[in-house]
Amino acid sequence: MDQRIRHFLLILLICSLANLSAQQKFTISGTISEAASNETLIGVSLVVPELRTGVTTNEYGFYSLTLPKGNYEIQISYLGFKDIRQTITLDKDLKINFQLEEQAEVLEEVTLTEDVEKLNIRKPQMSVNALAAQTIKQIPVVLGEADVVKSILLLPGVTNAGESSSGFNVRGGAADQNLILLDEATIFNSSHLFGFFSVFNPDAIKDVKLFKGGIPSRYGGRVSSVLEIFQKEGNSKEFQVNGGIGAVASRLLAQGPIVKNRAAFLVGGRASYAHLFLPLIDIDNKAYFYDLNTKLNYRINERNNIYLSGYFGRDLFSISDNFVNVYGNAVLNFRWNHLFSSRLFSNLSLIYSDYFYGLELDFVGFEWDSGIQNFNIKYDLKHYLSENLQINYGLNNIYYRFNPGKIVPNSPDSGILEEQLIEKYANEFAAYVDIEHNLSDKLSLQYGLRISHFLRLGQDELNVYLNNNPVIFDPFTLTYREAEPIDVINPGRGANLANFFNLEPRFAFSYSFDQDNSVKGSYTRIAQYLHLLSNTSSPTPLDVWTPSGPFVEPQLLDQYALGYFKNIKGGDYTLETEVYYKDIQNRIDYIDGANLIANNAIEQVILNGEARAYGWEILFRKNTGRFNGWLSYTLSRSEQRTPGREPTSDNGRTNQETGINRGQWYNTPFDKTHDITLFGNFELNQKWRFNANFTYQTGQPTNYPIGQFEFQGITIPYYGLRNQERLPDYHRLDLSATLTPKKNKQRKLQGEWVFSIYNVYNRRNAASINFRRNQDTGVNEAVRTSIFGIVPALTYNFKF
Repeated sequence: MDQRIRHFLLILLICSLANLSAQQKFTISGTISEAASNETLIGVSLVVPELRTGVTTNEYGFYSLTLPKGNYEIQISYLGFKDIRQTITLDKDLKINFQLEEQAEVLEEVTLTEDVEKLNIRKPQMSVNALAAQTIKQIPVVLGEADVVKSILLLPGVTNAGESSSGFNVRGGAADQNLILLDEATIFNSSHLFGFFSVFNPDAIKDVKLFKGGIPSRYGGRVSSVLEIFQKEGNSKEFQVNGGIGAVASRLLAQGPIVKNRAAFLVGGRASYAHLFLPLIDIDNKAYFYDLNTKLNYRINERNNIYLSGYFGRDLFSISDNFVNVYGNAVLNFRWNHLFSSRLFSNLSLIYSDYFYGLELDFVGFEWDSGIQNFNIKYDLKHYLSENLQINYGLNNIYYRFNPGKIVPNSPDSGILEEQLIEKYANEFAAYVDIEHNLSDKLSLQYGLRISHFLRLGQDELNVYLNNNPVIFDPFTLTYREAEPIDVINPGRGANLANFFNLEPRFAFSYSFDQDNSVKGSYTRIAQYLHLLSNTSSPTPLDVWTPSGPFVEPQLLDQYALGYFKNIKGGDYTLETEVYYKDIQNRIDYIDGANLIANNAIEQVILNGEARAYGWEILFRKNTGRFNGWLSYTLSRSEQRTPGREPTSDNGRTNQETGINRGQWYNTPFDKTHDITLFGNFELNQKWRFNANFTYQTGQPTNYPIGQFEFQGITIPYYGLRNQERLPDYHRLDLSATLTPKKNKQRKLQGEWVFSIYNVYNRRNAASINFRRNQDTGVNEAVRTSIFGIVPALTYNFKF
């Protein structure tokens, strides 16, 4: 199979290169930025209608388009900005930098040009959703704080485990199967306050893009999705401040030039303060977060730019100082853009990422620290060979250090002994090539290959088991239990404990029937070498990351997707519908009663299983006019199973394992059969804007007791197979209104008031259902736990 793929890619590449010199051609290249701030813009469309071709700007605002010699009209379009139409004479290579002006705030309908929409229809990239920063700020959310993660939950195929749950799930995948990148740096925990807020400051965000399928080969390491977020670069023309004051948190962002039109800075911070009012009502608990976003950029010359960006965030939760929990992310990224020629763009990134988790239990007498660090170097190149052929290629190497946990006594008389769980180390290398190829006006391809290699490095101690089997199946009780090590060896840091090598081909196509209709398909194979150890439906800070190794295989994804895409009324409306099927090998599963916390031999409680997910997604958008928004629907299924391993022989008997859950498929905690979301934005006039979103989801899979028995006067419930029951269906309606005073236009300080109501009809959605015996009647009863009812909020946003 791998040989055929290589031959196929080689033939396509040779055929393309053969046509490059068919006629004399020249290149127009440059950057496209915002006129008011010099902020480069991502995804701007530059189109040549006469040739029915075009290009979009990359992550740094750069574009390059090679065309035959001649005179052309070019059109440049970007939502929210005025279009540019310009005639050029292309008889030599041209370098032109364009600056776009913001669209005036008028209520007349703004219609995108047909050619820009036609270009999107033709692109083979599918299963991708993008949200503008302004759209994210318009979506009503709990407590009035604009939120990136809560916003993408309104997109098809994206769910989470419920209110106040951290992370998100894409197409039936787990939260740890999402690669979250902030300025290319990995974010391991995307939530503040256990899921109430995300770690992304909306004021500092420039671009948000979610890849659910057809993932280009420059990305790897997670099998469900890639959430790519880029921060603003900073205003290099003038000093600017903006922020917001909310019910529980406030934010402030400052940006401005260091050297005008050449260098700029950005500094943004957020903090919550609701805990300051708790002592007024005699509550000695605390729960707050803070974070800091920073960025510097410097244009050395026309061919070189450097960037230094960072993020630091912390959460603190405490109960009367007896229980203190601190956790958060820290990332630092240095990037160097270099332009070798008008057709060859490069970027070198040096990245440090750290996730820390700390716990202090004063009533027990110890402190607990754990976390994961990585050091990442990546080099990416984008080669614009012609108007019909672009090649992306590069290298990436990541070194990991895993700290499963360290216990330290917090007082001399605590009686606790200091203990360091075994630290783990690994290295992940990847090389990739990704080709964007227009074969004709109707058929476009995107194909590539990623080669990944994962090396599990040595550690201080490693358990050795009989038959290399850390989990034993008991044929009498039909259960799994931990095996006792027969030896403990010290391989040392220089040893290699395991090697994994994978070829990850990617392929996508688009066939356009006409200007407004196309079908697209994709195949994606991805290897994931890191695993989050968690037996909860939603990630918690206490969960621990672990690498693949001697007893843990890497997850392998094969995803297939097919879709139909249509522009209606010249792009005023768009329809996207896709079907997909995902198959994942080596999905981790846990034996019954698995203990994951402070476990120094985690291999004793996990088994390698498999997972699958399939579904149908529909997204209908209204893109223009005073009223716009979207309706999305997803019908899906997400399952996993862990069948019994190969039969083993024990004293002449053959032990046939039953597997977990009797080896049967069962619903994952992320299975949501139906998911409907509706978002609408209505501009009544220049003073008032209204927003609403409605969400309905099938209840989350869970376990209820199917019976009970008495033991020594104690009633003990017992359960059936996994995840056979469901919580009640989830639904809610959110509303918001934004008031922009007319006097804003006459003064430098501009402000707006945002009034929001979360869960308008006070639906008590179940976060969990527990069972207990009523102390008065002695009858068993179910108790529903809900997080939020109706929550009104008021936020004031300002800028000057």
